[in-house]
Amino acid sequence: MARKTFFTVGYERTTLAGLIAALQAAGVSRVIDTRDVANSRRAGFSKKLLAASLDEEGIGYIHLRALGTPKAGREANRAGRMDEFWKIYEASFQQPEAQLALLEAADLIRAQPSALLCFCGDSMKCHRHRIAQALEEKGFRRKEIAFE
Repeated sequence: MARKTFFTVGYERTTLAGLIAALQAAGVSRVIDTRDVANSRRAGFSKKLLAASLDEEGIGYIHLRALGTPKAGREANRAGRMDEFWKIYEASFQQPEAQLALLEAADLIRAQPSALLCFCGDSMKCHRHRIAQALEEKGFRRKEIAFE
């Protein structure tokens, strides 16, 4: 049996229209928002507006906050303290709430083509990389939607 594919995407290097076009091109029908705080200074990427914009295009939206990076981790990442960032994120990711959210993400991916969403343009410096690793360990296959 073929492994179920999921997508990961960061919106740092695109617009809302660019994100939606890329999701549609990939065949994504649901976005799983993995941000701790689903607010953004970028136009169109705050939770309510993003969900409404995706809905208009036939793409579902769910926010799994428990998979997000705690504030201290986000601060470490922005400062380039990556060892500290990964340590903070891993501790958060191992909490029961995050592990339940991971199982929910797996169920959502099995049900329909889904993409894990976060801000970071470089998935290797983003917590969604760790989420993707855990999903791969469960037998899923990852595909990154990248923007130049």
